[in-house]
Amino acid sequence: MEKLSCVLLVDDDPTTNYLNRKLLERLAVTEQVLVAHHGQEALALLAAHCQPPHLTGCPTLILLDVNMPVMNGYEFLAAYQQLPAAQRQASVIVMLTTSLHPADVQRVELYGITTFLSKPLATAIINAVLKAHFGRELPGSQEGALG
Repeated sequence: MEKLSCVLLVDDDPTTNYLNRKLLERLAVTEQVLVAHHGQEALALLAAHCQPPHLTGCPTLILLDVNMPVMNGYEFLAAYQQLPAAQRQASVIVMLTTSLHPADVQRVELYGITTFLSKPLATAIINAVLKAHFGRELPGSQEGALG
């Protein structure tokens, strides 16, 4: 499987970030994992890694929590919408949170985010995200295994 160039984890829980990073590394999903503890840090990382004209350092996948201090997931999405279109199109954002309240799901959909997943991150979840957004699966995955 071709690896994603970069994944950005945005979550205020250090344990969650550690476990997610280790899982992504163990599954060899990406070349690089970046970690931000809130939306403001995530925006700073995007500014540092998504330099025009090539945008080759942009995270291909952003796993975003909803509830965080400083700048939460909704505030991040609002600020993200202000970035240049090319920069926004370089990344797929997936909400990964403990909050599956219908109002939260609806609010996130206003920003064009269609994937809203419940923590914890697991191999099957990663595989489903890869299949849905990147047209690839983890090695050894079988059709229908996520059913």
